[in-house]
Amino acid sequence: MLLPQKMKTAKISLLFVLAPCMAMIALPNLSGTARIVELHITLRTWVHPFKNSREWTAASFDQTIPSNQMAVVICDMWDKHWCKGATTRVEGLARRMQPVLEEARAKSILIIHAPSETMSYYANTPGRLLAEQAVKVNPPAAILPTKEPQLPIDDTDGGCDTAGDKQYKAWHRETPLLKIEPGDVISDDGHEIYSVLREHGINTVVMMGVHANMCILNRSFGIRQMTTWGMHCILVRDLTDAMYNPASAPHVSHSAGTELVIEHIEKFWSPSVLSDDLLKQLRTGS
Repeated sequence: MLLPQKMKTAKISLLFVLAPCMAMIALPNLSGTARIVELHITLRTWVHPFKNSREWTAASFDQTIPSNQMAVVICDMWDKHWCKGATTRVEGLARRMQPVLEEARAKSILIIHAPSETMSYYANTPGRLLAEQAVKVNPPAAILPTKEPQLPIDDTDGGCDTAGDKQYKAWHRETPLLKIEPGDVISDDGHEIYSVLREHGINTVVMMGVHANMCILNRSFGIRQMTTWGMHCILVRDLTDAMYNPASAPHVSHSAGTELVIEHIEKFWSPSVLSDDLLKQLRTGS
């Protein structure tokens, strides 16, 4: 993919092992086949290697995370979006997301479905009750990261790249292409989700879904909020999309605009992982 600026890459060999933060209270596993493994995943971030320069360089590092200290949050993968282009891309993402979710469940990773503004559809379902009945935990005082500049794309027109689409509430539920299994949690409330994470001893949130420049960052359960509450967030960079219209600045392709947003998140909020790397570790983790 060609980007407006030439990307420099560097390999940093770092190993961070996350220590358990509290005892794990496991969700019931009805299949009886889930097991806990250590995942050794390669994450991408951006750094200033020369401290007298503000030039960014992409860097990768290795992280080891016990699977029972990790949750996957699926952000706003709705059944329909007001933008036809977004709906089409969500369907493609969902088909590639489903195998990752199946392997994650088998390795004791909590799955949280977060299709915002659709909770009435899921009223009284087991997944909603798991969220509603979790012991409420007050989040800590916000940890404020480095001051964040504006996003590198202009999405003030709504970001739709299919002509003629008008904004309205098109969604009613999560896409049926994603399965909600026993033990999965359903919520669109950040405080509720934070309480579930704390109840289960989880300190790492793997975020996938849409849209990187909007809901992924800005929801009450999104990367910005969870990071300021002390959670370690990881974006699955090939299982997300952006609301970006190439007719707007910086006038690059939709995919290039999405990559620019991902790089922004990596610079100022969280590292990212590729779904193939995550899936490989889920299948072969020790």
